[in-house]
Amino acid sequence: MSNISSILVFSLSGFSATVNYRVTLFSLTLLCYCLIVVVNVSLILTIILDQNLHEPMYIFLCNLCINGLYGTAAFYPKFAFDLLSDIYVISYVGCLLQVYVIYSYATIDFSILALMAYDRYVAICRPLEYHSVMSVQRIAVLISLAWLVPLWCEVLVISLTSKLKLCGSHIQKLYCENWSIVKLACSSTKANDIVGLIVISFYCAHVVFIVYSYVRLIKSALKSKEGRKKFTQTCVPHLLCLLNVTAALLFDTMYSRYGSASVPQSVKNFMAVQFLMMPPVLNPIIYGLILTKIRYRVATLCLMQQVNILSSKLMC
Repeated sequence: MSNISSILVFSLSGFSATVNYRVTLFSLTLLCYCLIVVVNVSLILTIILDQNLHEPMYIFLCNLCINGLYGTAAFYPKFAFDLLSDIYVISYVGCLLQVYVIYSYATIDFSILALMAYDRYVAICRPLEYHSVMSVQRIAVLISLAWLVPLWCEVLVISLTSKLKLCGSHIQKLYCENWSIVKLACSSTKANDIVGLIVISFYCAHVVFIVYSYVRLIKSALKSKEGRKKFTQTCVPHLLCLLNVTAALLFDTMYSRYGSASVPQSVKNFMAVQFLMMPPVLNPIIYGLILTKIRYRVATLCLMQQVNILSSKLMC
C-alpha cells in the first residue's frame, strides 16, 4: 500500500477569485444549470415522443443531449454549493469521481460527433445505401461503443491516477482535473503521461475523421442543388457544435498543461469551465433552431401548450 496516496481531501484554490461575487455567481450558475437542463430535456423529450424523429441523426442528437446532462451534473451542484461555502474542499474519492464523469463526458461528446459525421457522410455521399448501412442494429452497436469506449478509457486513466503517491492536496481550479492531480505526485508519472497522450491522440483521430468526412461531404454536396440544401440543413449545425466542443476542450487542455501562472485567477476560472458551460447550452439550441423538423415540432408543442392553457382559462 506504500504507493497509494494517503491524501483524504483536496482544496480547490480557484474559488479565491469568487469571494467578492459569490451571490452573483451563484445566481448565474443556477440560471445556467437550469437553462442546460431545460433545453436538453426539451430536446430529448421532443425526439423520444415524436415518431417522425426516430431517425439515426436525431437518435445521435438525443444521446448528445443526455451526455450534456451527465457531464454537467458532476460540476454544477458541487460548484453552486461551494460558492456559498467558506471552505472549498472535496474528498479524494469525490475528486476522482468528478474527474471520471467530466472527462468521460468530454470524450463521449467527440465519439457522438464522430458518429453524426459518419451518418451525414452516408446520407449525402451514399444515399441509396443509407437505410442498409444505418440499420437499427448498427446504430445500437455504434451508440454503445460511443459510450463504453470513453468510459473504459477513463477507468484506465483514473486507475493509474489513484495509484500515485501524492505530496500535496492543493488543486488550482474550481473542480478536480486529472492533470492537476498528476502534478501533485511525488512518484513517477510516466505511465500516466503515456496513457494520457494515447487517449488524447485517439480523440484527436476522431477530429481528423470528422474533418475528412466533411471534406468528402462538401465535394459531394457541391455537385447538386439537393446536396447543397441537405448539407446546409443538417451539416452546418453539426459543424458549429464540433467547433464549439473542440475549441472549448482544447483551450482547457492546453491551458491546464502549459498555462502561465501570471494569468489572473478569474481568467483561469473562465477558461476552465467554458467547456462545461458552452457546449451543453449551445448544442441543443443550435440544433433546435436550425433543424427544420425539430424547430417545427417544438413550435407545435409550444402552440398546443398555449392552446391548452387558454382552453383551461375559458372553461374556468
